[in-house]
Amino acid sequence: MSTDLATEPTTAPNGQPAPAPSAPSSAQASTDQTVAAHTARDGKGILISEPAMRQLAALVRQEGTEKVLRVGVRSGGCSGMSYTMDFVEASEIRDDDECYVYEPAGSPSFQVVCDPKSLLYIYGMQLDFSSALIGGGFNFSNPNATQTCGCGSSFAV
Repeated sequence: MSTDLATEPTTAPNGQPAPAPSAPSSAQASTDQTVAAHTARDGKGILISEPAMRQLAALVRQEGTEKVLRVGVRSGGCSGMSYTMDFVEASEIRDDDECYVYEPAGSPSFQVVCDPKSLLYIYGMQLDFSSALIGGGFNFSNPNATQTCGCGSSFAV
């Protein structure tokens, strides 16, 4: 008897039930070619699509192994909160940060760190990457957001 992990209930870091992933609209399903998403080594952390994983692996090679990727949120942006994402020195990891190790195929593993307050807002988020001339770059798909702006880097809960 096999167990479908996608249907098992999960909890957010605050102990509340995690939001159920929403099914893509028919327009989204027909244009979305990136179905596979990577999780951290421990099966947790944000979901990273294959194109985003390739881009992050290339950036990790440029930044070096002494850097970690810090993701989070801050007040501001069109909708009230905006995403942050930057490489920082590994020595800047705080005791209360959540750390996740990702292992892209054929590239060195890297760490993604997030402070506990931000994690409450981005739990279950998927990070994608597009090389399109308009609207390209990293894109955030956040199941916790009740409103997002047109640029995709700002949200409200």
